Amino acid sequence: MPTQNTGYTDTHACAGLDTKFPSIDTWANQFPAYEILVDDPEFTSVCPKTGLPDFGRITIRYMPRGHCLELKSLKEYLFTYRNLGIFQENIVNRVLDDVVRCAKPVWAEVKGDFRPRGGISTVVIANWPRTKNGKRKQSKESA
Repeated sequence: MPTQNTGYTDTHACAGLDTKFPSIDTWANQFPAYEILVDDPEFTSVCPKTGLPDFGRITIRYMPRGHCLELKSLKEYLFTYRNLGIFQENIVNRVLDDVVRCAKPVWAEVKGDFRPRGGISTVVIANWPRTKNGKRKQSKESA
C-alpha cells in the first residue's frame, strides 16, 4: 500500500491526461527499414501539485512504416505541455501513445530526461510495442 506523506493525490497523478492535444500530422514514408530520432532539448511542463516548471529533453526514436511524423505539428503538440500540470511519467507515456496512434511505426521509443529539481533528476523511457515485461521486442527490421 503506497504512503502519501507528500500530499500528492490520485487527482495529481492523473492530471493532464484528459487534455485535448493538437493532432500530429504525418507524411508518406518513401523508404524501408531506417530509424528516425527527434530531439526536443528544451521541453517544459509544470508540476501538477506545486505549479513549478519542469525542464527536460524529450527524444522520440522510431522506425517508420507507412508514415513519418511531420515536425512542425509535432512541435506544436509538444508546446501544449508547456503550461500543463502533468507528471513526467505521464508525459512520456502519453507522447508514446500519441506518436504510435498517428504514425503507426514498426517500433517506437520515447525518452524523457528531466533536469534536477530538489537534487533529483528523472529519466523515463517507454517503448512500443508494449510487452508484459516492459521490454521492446526486436523486429527483423530493427535487429
